[in-house]
Amino acid sequence: MKEQITNTILMIRPVNFRMNEQTAVNNYYQKVLDELLPETVQARAREEFDAFVEKLKAAGVNVIVVEDTREPDTPDSIFPNNWISFHENATVALYPMFAENRRLERREEVLEAVEQQGFKIDSIVDYTSAEDDGVFLEGTGSMILDRVNRKAYCALSPRADEELFIEFCENFEYTPVVFTAWQTVEGARKAIYHTNVMMCVAEDFAVICLDAIDDKKERKNVIKHLKEDGKEIIAISEAQVNSFAGNMLQVAGKQDKKYLVMSDAAHKSLSPEQKKAIEKYCDILSSPLDVIEACGGGSARCMMAEVFLETV
Repeated sequence: MKEQITNTILMIRPVNFRMNEQTAVNNYYQKVLDELLPETVQARAREEFDAFVEKLKAAGVNVIVVEDTREPDTPDSIFPNNWISFHENATVALYPMFAENRRLERREEVLEAVEQQGFKIDSIVDYTSAEDDGVFLEGTGSMILDRVNRKAYCALSPRADEELFIEFCENFEYTPVVFTAWQTVEGARKAIYHTNVMMCVAEDFAVICLDAIDDKKERKNVIKHLKEDGKEIIAISEAQVNSFAGNMLQVAGKQDKKYLVMSDAAHKSLSPEQKKAIEKYCDILSSPLDVIEACGGGSARCMMAEVFLETV
């Protein structure tokens, strides 16, 4: 029986967090916090990270925390879901990354840390050689997986190549649902860098910015797939996407209690009706991630790599 949500997540505690100049070229959510010294940015990010982990643990989520290393220099290591995903059948996938300094995040010790927690890894599907051809697919940032209905949603961008996405879907037996999602940047429509910024698929519902899918046919197709799988669609606006309201993940806590995890900024941006729609299915768990969001251009969902491996 395939599960959509897990009780176990991997998180990487940052040691050199800052705005990554290599990712800022197509992540339009990143900002330079000129008023903060680099060491202050790192210290604040650590505080936000630690408080977030504590909240998750208090809710009964099993969090595997791996401390990052000073060398090599990996300012975005706090977002592991882009380079690795953990699947049933003791399988791990490794992904090709757009930014060269993000490729350094792929560390053997991270897999070992997961195995030390009693999880089994028998095979690795490695897509990273695509980097040599300038082709990228950044894990569950680029793809939203409906693990139960075996569908994968992908908004194409410089970080999400269609052919490689189709290859992933063939390898892992998903039906591909392809579209392009857009945001307005200084008056121009530009591709949203990661699908998980504007879309989240939970067990019984999906939070999605339909307004970001400019092509009407593509929009209709996404709606059709969600509806035929019985998902309630909770639509969010582009303004809410800018507050990271699309960057959410449903997890299981103690006694099978379910939570939709998000940042405080995302939570505050939701209307009472949207909160009510979510809370029909699960509680909301939110934590302040202001510095991580501003400098990293990612939020709560990006910080959590779900572990679906069997235990030994």
